[in-house]
Amino acid sequence: MDFATICSIPKTTVRHILILSLSMSMPKAVLYYDPKSIWSSGALLTLMEKGYGDDELNLKIVDLSRGENYGPSFLRLNSKATVPTLVVPLEKTLSDEVESRYKAITETKGIIEFLDKSRSPLSRTHTTSNAPAPSLTPATIAFSTTSKIIIDDILHSEPANPNNLLFMNARDDLALRELSRAVFPLLKGKHQALSHYLAEAETGKITVTEKIKDFWRNENTEVESLLSVFEKALQSSAEIDEESKIKRAAYFNIARVAWETGMPKILTKLNDEVIGPFALGEQVSIADLHLAPWLAHVAKLAGATTSDDGSSAIEKIEKHVGNGFSLTRVNLPVDLMKLEGARPASRSKLAAFWDVVKERPSWKKIYADGLV
Repeated sequence: MDFATICSIPKTTVRHILILSLSMSMPKAVLYYDPKSIWSSGALLTLMEKGYGDDELNLKIVDLSRGENYGPSFLRLNSKATVPTLVVPLEKTLSDEVESRYKAITETKGIIEFLDKSRSPLSRTHTTSNAPAPSLTPATIAFSTTSKIIIDDILHSEPANPNNLLFMNARDDLALRELSRAVFPLLKGKHQALSHYLAEAETGKITVTEKIKDFWRNENTEVESLLSVFEKALQSSAEIDEESKIKRAAYFNIARVAWETGMPKILTKLNDEVIGPFALGEQVSIADLHLAPWLAHVAKLAGATTSDDGSSAIEKIEKHVGNGFSLTRVNLPVDLMKLEGARPASRSKLAAFWDVVKERPSWKKIYADGLV
């Protein structure tokens, strides 16, 4: 291409070519995720809200139902075997002369914060996207404090653990039978994968540390404990042996504590802390990218779907918690009513949050096939 030809190309096209050339020569970050993982949904929502281009990161699925997260190659990236996991090239090793090094970010909070800071009008990201890059970080100390309470103190606390809520989502024989259809194949897949890796390690087919072996054994013990309950889920309590009755009763007790004691506190705290209509007011923030997938998951466990409006979804959650539990309703401002359309003037802040967040393009894309 001669100089005259280059000069005839529009500046915007030249810029795009240069950016594309740079992005192709640089190693990309890789997001390891499972579409059915709650916190993976948070990372995917962040990518859309921040306006990342489809070609700026590599996305790789880790199938949790087949235990792929327990494989030796994945454990080298994330010893906790969790998704999402974001592997990013270190900034100072991107030159052609230096072999690229990578850092794995394994905590959901760290991943969302990294994705927020790595694409902005002031960042040096060689982006191919023309979408806006809004800052999702709270703008004030007060908002930062509220965000930390919502994310750290509530959503990522052990009582709010979405995986525990999934596996403990049955408090009687009928509910256990229904739940087993969803979780038994997942548990079976994990058990088969863990048993396979342990067998290969014992026979010397693969070489791993004792620490990894112990991790596999501990994980397998937890899986087997749940399997011992779910593998007999099709039988009523009157039909199973005495040992199985004791295990089932213990399981139901844990489930009742989780849903009837823990969840009212969690939901009440969230409803109190959310400012509205989004977690921190009128703009999307980091807090929403944690709250949205968590609430969607809890709503699904309670029988809600994407077609439910906020009041309906929250009412299903309240009914599922049981014992007459109900969130405080508030009278919403007139401008908020106009923003969201015809909605009940008095409803919980979590219901208002559901209505406004489900209208986001990111929500509609991530949950196009249903809640996870």
